[in-house]
Amino acid sequence: MRDIPGHRITVEPGTEHVRAVRDGQVLAESRRPLVLRETGCPPRYYLPPEDVRTELLTPSGTRTHCPFKGDASYWSVPGATDAVWAYPKPKEQVAAIRGHYCFYDTEVLPDDVPTGD
Repeated sequence: MRDIPGHRITVEPGTEHVRAVRDGQVLAESRRPLVLRETGCPPRYYLPPEDVRTELLTPSGTRTHCPFKGDASYWSVPGATDAVWAYPKPKEQVAAIRGHYCFYDTEVLPDDVPTGD
């Protein structure tokens, strides 16, 4: 990957309590997200599959390409098309996000909020 002046992308383990909810239904919840920070973009939380209710996700035909991360695949949830994405074969610089899911709508919760079961 060639460097772009002024562009930076990092992936680090996070300790935040992150939840994705749609119409009152918890789609994912994690206390071990990967936090991706990229120049010009808000922080994105990539959640391990064990913390995602994958049975609620429906694969869509949407694919996008990012010159920094690679090719993304998308999933829909009831009432929201292409609400979730992942990079099945991410570029080497962000290889840690492989197999993790990212949601457009996530909330970062205070530490004292219990995990929903």
